[in-house]
Amino acid sequence: MASAGEPLRICLVGATGLVGSSLLRIAVGRDDVRIVAVSRREAALPPGARMEMRVAPPEQWSSAIAQAGADVLVSALGTTRRKVDGDEQAFRAVDHELVLDVARAAMEASVDRMIAVSSVGADTGSRNFYLRTKGDTDDALAKMGFRRLDILRPGLLRGPRAESRPLERVARIASPFTDLLLRGNARRYRSIPATTVALAMIGLSKERASGRFVHEHDALIRAARRAGG
Repeated sequence: MASAGEPLRICLVGATGLVGSSLLRIAVGRDDVRIVAVSRREAALPPGARMEMRVAPPEQWSSAIAQAGADVLVSALGTTRRKVDGDEQAFRAVDHELVLDVARAAMEASVDRMIAVSSVGADTGSRNFYLRTKGDTDDALAKMGFRRLDILRPGLLRGPRAESRPLERVARIASPFTDLLLRGNARRYRSIPATTVALAMIGLSKERASGRFVHEHDALIRAARRAGG
């Protein structure tokens, strides 16, 4: 953990996605965290940003993570089956194998805390390939031995995306109405702004308790509030 008065150093992988880019934006002007992003391509940093961007191919990310000197690893990695033309192996290469690769790199660099974005409904026994892959990844991370592991399982993420996702766009438009129908245990499926998830990351990065923690909709909102959101 960073010394008193020093900003917490967060190594972020997946900086160009919706949640990762949201974390970059909300970190601007904060003195309590410093972001070191590791990415395969250049990304424009938000105006006023005081953060680092380390660009390297994924096979060199181990070195970039080691050089980041981070207190916490945050993984916002993820692709879609549309991006990989429905290739399940290519999807799993990112959402499972690459996530585990960066987790191993962090542990080798003595980073003992990780925050990972998963999905509501993630389950190793799911018939849905996407949710099964997420569940497999969550379970594998839990076995790695991090002192603290926070797994975030948001529902539909709201926010501006670089790529077009017609079905998600329709769902986001309808979400203020459909969310009202999701009550009780179904609340976890409610949509949530990507900025709220990013704020939750900052809030959770400061927690000191050890163990494995899974956070769904309501827990993410509470963690975001602790971060000042």
